[in-house]
Amino acid sequence: MSGPAAGAPARDPGLQPERTRLAWRRTTLSTTVVAVLAAKAALAGGGTMAGVVACAVCCACWLVFLRIAHRRIRDLAAAVAPGAPVPGYAGGAVLCTVVMAVCGAALVWQG
Repeated sequence: MSGPAAGAPARDPGLQPERTRLAWRRTTLSTTVVAVLAAKAALAGGGTMAGVVACAVCCACWLVFLRIAHRRIRDLAAAVAPGAPVPGYAGGAVLCTVVMAVCGAALVWQG
């Protein structure tokens, strides 16, 4: 059986893409906060070379994540029935998130 059950209301496909778009926007805002806090931590007290490198890596990951998120949000807004994200972009978003977490932990541990 591939169709909806008899008497069941039809699924509204508009709600899920909207929730997904909002989740991408929240995550982008969170990564922005992490990048700003990483810059603040790296430059506090004169900053060390390791702190500056961690901050630069964190900011580079933020830019990559921002690009991935923007593309996904645009794809969700343009499609009537959006599909799954491209695996490369999903993997890139995960990698950026993990690298930012590691850099943030390094900056906190260093300071």
